[in-house]
Amino acid sequence: MTTPPTSGIDLFADEVVLDPYPVYAELREQGSVVHLRKNDTYVLTRYDAIRGALADWESFSSASIGFNPTVNEALAGTSLASDPPVHTQLRATLTENLSPRALRGMKGRIEAKADALVAELVEQGSFEAIDALARAFPLEVVADLIGFTGHVRANMLRWGQAAMQVIGPMNQRTAESFPIAGELYGWCSQVRAADLAEGSVGRGIFEAEARGTVPPDTAGHIIHQYLGAGVDTTVAAIGNIVALFGAHPDQLDLVRKDPSLVPAAFNEVLRFWAPVHAWGRRATKDVEIDGTVIPEGAQIAILFGAGNRDPRHYENPDTFLVTRNPVDHLSFGYGPHGCAGQGLARLEAHAVIEALSRRVKRLVVGPEVRVPGNITRSIEQLPVLEVVPA
Repeated sequence: MTTPPTSGIDLFADEVVLDPYPVYAELREQGSVVHLRKNDTYVLTRYDAIRGALADWESFSSASIGFNPTVNEALAGTSLASDPPVHTQLRATLTENLSPRALRGMKGRIEAKADALVAELVEQGSFEAIDALARAFPLEVVADLIGFTGHVRANMLRWGQAAMQVIGPMNQRTAESFPIAGELYGWCSQVRAADLAEGSVGRGIFEAEARGTVPPDTAGHIIHQYLGAGVDTTVAAIGNIVALFGAHPDQLDLVRKDPSLVPAAFNEVLRFWAPVHAWGRRATKDVEIDGTVIPEGAQIAILFGAGNRDPRHYENPDTFLVTRNPVDHLSFGYGPHGCAGQGLARLEAHAVIEALSRRVKRLVVGPEVRVPGNITRSIEQLPVLEVVPA
């Protein structure tokens, strides 16, 4: 039993968050667990170690998903930052409206919305993919789902981005985002059923609280999770779809010829570029992984993107192949904390891939612009210079 290897890498440095893949490869070669001196964090880098830790909530607690104490305090008691049995009850309410049965009713509407939006953009011939598609589409879907109106609808993107940034360490990005994340938190702590559109899922959560199926005063927290955890990551994933199909026209071609590849294509997008850079856990005791020990109380960072490119698990992991269908990718997490909104994210992304593959022969994209982010790795701007219609 030894102590893990150490590294001088700063996991949240600008150049690392902009393109973490060379760093992931370097850390993965050092070991399944590496201690980062600058962040005083133990990173999990290899597929098996990550999947094992995500399944073992007793050794790897979610009480410390963030990399600063303020955010962990603010998230205490939410389903994101709690462990079973508390987590099980809180999550049941969150997932009730995101179950396959609940989503079935939305499928047609979401597909029609994606198709209309893509048709309009194809007709324009060129467009800015992030604003016009990657942001516009999921923001509208989530706003309709939860019943947001007025100023809340207008603030969703800012709030969603800030809610993810503040999970990082106490750097400048986190400090600047705390007041904005605070606006979201403040609104969620005061929101009432009447503030949300009739017939919406948000209204339904308040009705569940009134019936006593949700603990009192938790409806606002649950709505916070829909917006805080669901918007920014979905925006990132849809931006990645456009960028990757632009860069790999042969892969878009495969989906166009065989529409049954749509789900496989989205799995590969998620594997190839994980929307979440790092996610925290706390060791509840000394934990051994591959012969090295993480000490009790240590802060851990799970590197989904490093696990998704582990050559011990995936062949040619640095190649984007829609036929690979990596159903076991790590981007939605795994175990009790597997992403609660993954059904909705899939519905949205599949609708976009389907519409693109049906209407587009080729996308000519310009250079992507990225802005450093602590937690979500997303594209800020992506010009589609030309659309060759199908």
